[in-house]
Amino acid sequence: MGKIPEVPLGSGGQTIPLLGMGTAAYPFVASEATKFPILHAIELGYRHFDTAAVYRSEQPLGEAIRLGPITSRDELFITSKLWCTDAHHDLVLPALRKTLQNLQLEYLDLYLIHFPVSSKPGEYVFPFKTEELLPLDIKSVWEAMEECQKLGLTKSIGVSNFSCKKLEKLLAVAKIPPAVNQVEMNPLWQQKKLRQFCREKGIHITAYSPLGAKGTLWGTDKVMECEVLKEIGDARGKTVAQVCLRWVYEQGVSVVVKSFDKERIKENLEIFDWTLSQEDLQKIDLIPQHRGFPALGLISNEGPYKSLEDLWDGEI
Repeated sequence: MGKIPEVPLGSGGQTIPLLGMGTAAYPFVASEATKFPILHAIELGYRHFDTAAVYRSEQPLGEAIRLGPITSRDELFITSKLWCTDAHHDLVLPALRKTLQNLQLEYLDLYLIHFPVSSKPGEYVFPFKTEELLPLDIKSVWEAMEECQKLGLTKSIGVSNFSCKKLEKLLAVAKIPPAVNQVEMNPLWQQKKLRQFCREKGIHITAYSPLGAKGTLWGTDKVMECEVLKEIGDARGKTVAQVCLRWVYEQGVSVVVKSFDKERIKENLEIFDWTLSQEDLQKIDLIPQHRGFPALGLISNEGPYKSLEDLWDGEI
């Protein structure tokens, strides 16, 4: 396998591989079943890995890294995320130190605020306990994220699941702007408005659920069953998954895709030596849009978000 293409991230000279492996397998438990597919991916040439405190996959990822053919930490791009229970000023740094301990690494390449919400400190639970949800104090939490970067515990900081409006609020108080916004993105949820906004602000987008995350608590089977994508794949001798990943790649964003199946892990790498035609792109552009993960678990009359409009700010 050839080297996965990379693009610059922010202004610090860091680059991010445009294809990475996600590690969110629900229900979230640390297991050997997570470690060995990651090790296989490392052997195939994956170097960008996405984890999170709530996934319980940090420890298996760290073990796979130590077992794999990695000769230098510089070869890797490791992302993890701050869970809502730790999204409080005084808990950010301890949470990152715990993540690094789990991974047995000295630093992350990227640390993200997982959702634009806090919850009462305590155990990591997903789905959310709506009665424990709290407004995110973005100024104080982001100051703590900035401190993490200044201490060298992460090279870059960013967010996940933030709308344009929420990014604007963050940018108004940030001394270090977010390098990345990780969001749901695939041909059925193209995020055109958000991508344009992030492009203008110099914020890189990483796409999660590029295949719709079928069969998960937060997923949809609409992507993999889309007739337009099937027709394009059949005409090109490619799978629907490869068409999706190639489309995301051609948008200039990075993508993390979760599969623990050996053949699919390899298949997901095979997207760099062909292109979608202008006709293909036009067909994809016309696909009706459908958010696969509305995050209904964050909606509560007692919580900070009373409606999906409050949470996502009407973006499409």
